[in-house]
Amino acid sequence: MTQWERLQQLDTVYSQRAFDLYNGDEFPMEVRHYLAHWIEGQDWERASRDSSQAAFLFQVLLENLDNQFSRFVQEKESFLLQRNFRRYKQNFQEYQEEPYTLATIIHWFLVKEKGILNDAELAQQVQTLQIQPAAMELESQRQVEKRLKDLKAKVEVMEHSIRCLEEQQDEFDFKYQTHLMDSCTEEEKKKQLEGLQKMLNALDNCRRNFLSDISAMLDAADVLHSALINEELVEWKRRQQKSCIGAPDDTSLEHLEKWFTQIIECMFQLQKFLQKLDELVGKMTYENDPIPVRKPPLKIRVDTLLTHLIKSSFVVETQPSMPQGRGLLVLRTNVQFSVKVRLLYKVPELNHVMKVTVSIDKFRKFNVLGTLSKALNMAESMNGGMVADFRHLTLKDQKVGGGGKGINDLSLSVTEELHRINFQTQFDYQGLSVPLETSSLPVVVISNSSQQQSAWASVLWFNMLCPDPKNIKFFETSPAATWPQFGEMLSWQFLSCGKRGLDNDQLETLAIKLFGKQQSYDNCKISWTKFSKENLPDTNFTLWVWLDGILNLVKLYLSDLWSDGSIMGFISKGKERLLLKKKQNGTFLLRFSESIKDGGITFSWVQYANDATPSVQTVKPFTSTDLKQIALPDILCNFRIMVAENIPVNPLCYLYPNTPKDQAFGKYYSEKTGDPPSFSDAGDDDDDVLLKVSKKSPMFSISTIDADLLSSILDSDGESTVPHAFPPTSPRISPSCLQQSFPESAEYNLEEALSTDNDVNYTLQEFLNGINLHILQEEPDGFILDPGFQDLGNPNIPLTP
Repeated sequence: MTQWERLQQLDTVYSQRAFDLYNGDEFPMEVRHYLAHWIEGQDWERASRDSSQAAFLFQVLLENLDNQFSRFVQEKESFLLQRNFRRYKQNFQEYQEEPYTLATIIHWFLVKEKGILNDAELAQQVQTLQIQPAAMELESQRQVEKRLKDLKAKVEVMEHSIRCLEEQQDEFDFKYQTHLMDSCTEEEKKKQLEGLQKMLNALDNCRRNFLSDISAMLDAADVLHSALINEELVEWKRRQQKSCIGAPDDTSLEHLEKWFTQIIECMFQLQKFLQKLDELVGKMTYENDPIPVRKPPLKIRVDTLLTHLIKSSFVVETQPSMPQGRGLLVLRTNVQFSVKVRLLYKVPELNHVMKVTVSIDKFRKFNVLGTLSKALNMAESMNGGMVADFRHLTLKDQKVGGGGKGINDLSLSVTEELHRINFQTQFDYQGLSVPLETSSLPVVVISNSSQQQSAWASVLWFNMLCPDPKNIKFFETSPAATWPQFGEMLSWQFLSCGKRGLDNDQLETLAIKLFGKQQSYDNCKISWTKFSKENLPDTNFTLWVWLDGILNLVKLYLSDLWSDGSIMGFISKGKERLLLKKKQNGTFLLRFSESIKDGGITFSWVQYANDATPSVQTVKPFTSTDLKQIALPDILCNFRIMVAENIPVNPLCYLYPNTPKDQAFGKYYSEKTGDPPSFSDAGDDDDDVLLKVSKKSPMFSISTIDADLLSSILDSDGESTVPHAFPPTSPRISPSCLQQSFPESAEYNLEEALSTDNDVNYTLQEFLNGINLHILQEEPDGFILDPGFQDLGNPNIPLTP
């Protein structure tokens, strides 16, 4: 497969990079495509240094273009390709005197292609590493299934063996009784005794073998027990713990329930075998009988395994949560919550028999109200499992002294106190009696909704770092999180609220914000205090408050846009400028504000002056207050700026990297969004222009904004320098989407990018409330803005009705 064919098979992100690579005319993509095999078979690196080799390859290239042109001539539907290849040959002939320059260009493109392929391969390797644990998990499950199958097969063999042993003993007993009653000669008695001795020896051997088989089965059961309890169950509990904070992990219990049920059934079968041996000994024993000596230790092993398996099979299937709560494990006093427990040993005989009771630890005194006792039953489970579903429990705080903080260390806040909901029941079945208890993951109990944000931070931090659910004093000495742990947890939050996690670029932006530019962030750590207690530099809010505000904004107003990848989200201002300045006029991107406490989103776009100088403009962030009134897609559709002669235009054309705006957001527009603006004759005042758009438009209730007025409402959002004012009638600010697009410009370094930009910042409320201008009435024959009009930036070209 050629390098070019491999490029075409890449995922969208990397294939887009390949398309961007061939965006210019230096080396046309069509030439690369149709001459792929020949191009990759040549040594262009050598030709870039060897003039004679370059001249030879140059001539062969022109011949190949001629040959390809001839093929197109024979194909009637390839008229455009004929024309293009004729033009390509003419362009390449410019290198007649310096063919090594063309060789250098082609070599550069091939190297860039290889770089894209290497990046894609690296990403695939990372993905493989992420999938590997799942593959290992499947392998461990196959091993458990195999061991269970072997154990069940051995149980079936032993059932046959115990029957044979009983029959063998009955036969010996019959012949022995016959021998005692038979009156025969001494010689015959001697022969009978010899036969009976052989039978007894065979019986003794069978008893010893059977006991050895039970011991071997218990050895196999020990291995399986260890795999189930110390590996599979522990893994499930860790997956459940991570899923509580957003991880997309499988927490179903069907496999574990099946495995626990099967191994416990096998253990009960072994218990019956041992009981049968007691019966056989009661009927007949003899000197050096192995059963009285070897059976008791085996019974202890069986009972120990059964007890441990049954105790471990009692779990919390669904962790405590409030119906309208922020997330799992945050409970509020006097508000109902639900929780579900499950016995993984599925046995119909115990349906509605085992009563489960609820309590809470005494770390801080609460009364638990509601139905505090429920029977495990199969009716409350989708697959008929043994479940007790507590749906209407409530915690009522008991005040202690003057503060109500019990015996807790006063250095901890209420949202750092951890509590566990406890469950108890009694297992009585087939002669085995075992008390069972289990507990929820630690919960945070609050008394006011204003504490939810801090409580959820505690839940996130604990379940990210602490695998021990019993460690309710975790926050007395809370450890720091490594960046890989922290970044993964953040990604889960965005996945939960917006169906898409954070990509590597977004995570790197956040890492740089926290730790500065590093070669690797794997060893960087963030403390609990820095996450939830210390304010970010130059702000009055913490890192978690800022991130949580963005998460709420995404969840409430931006979920679809975040999910489909329209929001770049986290990107530095410098990188934003570098990206936009390489794109065509009107390209824009969406990012989250760094200065808004409760979450804000803004957009920036690139526009070119008449001298092809690019500048990046940014609006003031939109908050939940704004987005509650007008959806972001409608804002993007109806956004307008005033340019020369008070002409309103939408400067937003292409969502980065090059997706037409309406293609990216059209499906989200409201029905009345996107009506073209119209202009009316305003009597004697030629500068008065009425913009007629949907009531949801950011320009609603605005009549005229000339350049001076525009400058007066432009302001910094606290993330960049104060912008320069627009010249009052300058023709250099051209309507972005209506102006001829400039080709992608050359590379800019960060210092240049930051030093040449103008930040154009608007706020929705300024548009809605802050400008109190006279609204003119639209005249019947107003001017209509022609979307195809190209030179609105020239003030000397008049609009005609």
